[in-house]
Amino acid sequence: MSREITCPSCRSAGVSVFYEVEDVPVHSVRLLQTRQEARSCPKGDIALGLCETCDFIFNTAFDARLQEYDSGYEATQSFSPTFNAFARRLAARLVDQYDLHDKTIIEIGCGQGEFLTLLCELGDNRGIGFDPAYVEERTERSTENHITFIKDYYSEKYAHYRGDFVYCKMTLEHIENSADFVRTVRRSLRDHADTTVFFQVPDVSRILQELAFWDVYYEHCSYFSLGSLAGLFRRCGFEVLHLARDYNDQYLLIEAKPKDGIQVASPDQKETPRDLTQDVRYFAQNCSRKLQAWRRTLQKIKRAGQRAVIWGAGSKGVAFLTTLDIHDEIEYAVDINPFKQGTYMAGTGQEIVAPDFLMDYKPDIVIVMNPIYFDEIQQELDGMGVRAELMPI
Repeated sequence: MSREITCPSCRSAGVSVFYEVEDVPVHSVRLLQTRQEARSCPKGDIALGLCETCDFIFNTAFDARLQEYDSGYEATQSFSPTFNAFARRLAARLVDQYDLHDKTIIEIGCGQGEFLTLLCELGDNRGIGFDPAYVEERTERSTENHITFIKDYYSEKYAHYRGDFVYCKMTLEHIENSADFVRTVRRSLRDHADTTVFFQVPDVSRILQELAFWDVYYEHCSYFSLGSLAGLFRRCGFEVLHLARDYNDQYLLIEAKPKDGIQVASPDQKETPRDLTQDVRYFAQNCSRKLQAWRRTLQKIKRAGQRAVIWGAGSKGVAFLTTLDIHDEIEYAVDINPFKQGTYMAGTGQEIVAPDFLMDYKPDIVIVMNPIYFDEIQQELDGMGVRAELMPI
């Protein structure tokens, strides 16, 4: 008898599984020092399920016991000028819109504190950042007087920390019991109705519509659309102030304030103009064809005797290589993050190299793991004199 699956967002039992991948790395961006370590890394299964009640999508096969976030986890994006421009624009808007000047700001899942530092600098604010993967040596001394970093997961035991602005970027998708977590944040605010919360997560609607199998990986156990994200916050006692897409529609942004009781969307808040079940059905019916098309493309490159690399050794790159089971067809992954260079891709074992490696390697094709960086990568290749075809996923 198959087990009944309960939605961790709304607690409903009507969940249907529509996409499965076995034996994928449980961590995509851990720093793995040898090819053998990379290929033998711990693995788990993905079985994406759709809640038919609230449209929440999650990995029904997820096992949180396999996860370990510590100083070996490297997810920094701040080496990219494209990403930094987005971060600065977002920070400036938040500081202006919510008058974040001489305030206390809390970040849940702060990474190495780059965005928290930016918010504090722009508004002369004080910061408190929580992240078990925080590395003290990566922090500039200039931030030490106004930001406190706590190397731990945020939980009830830290509820006594009070912030005028509480935010969480690219972390909620890593949390299995999403409703429990958002309620924890809500309880920590108690009767502080003037505190604004801000969350940023990937947009699952884009993943489904683009058949982006490379954006499905083990760490991301929770997947949100505009409707399911807003619904989660309203059920957990928040009034939604702002809901939008950004970063070439890759991210969802939600801003909210605490309010007593379960909230209901107003008539003008139409957050699900398109039926998510239609997108799920499209993904389920067509994803295998997308996989086959990429396999044919890579086989064609190999038969032609051409050299191909991927550019972007993060989670997208790991999911792309492991889902397609690519080993010898691609030898190297390029990344501008110096902390990743010299380590190896989880699951498939490609060495991660710096961009200037390509000056000697002379690839024919560079597969771009995120099209938003296309121009940035082209500019870097041109500057090195590397003549290669850029092929965005």
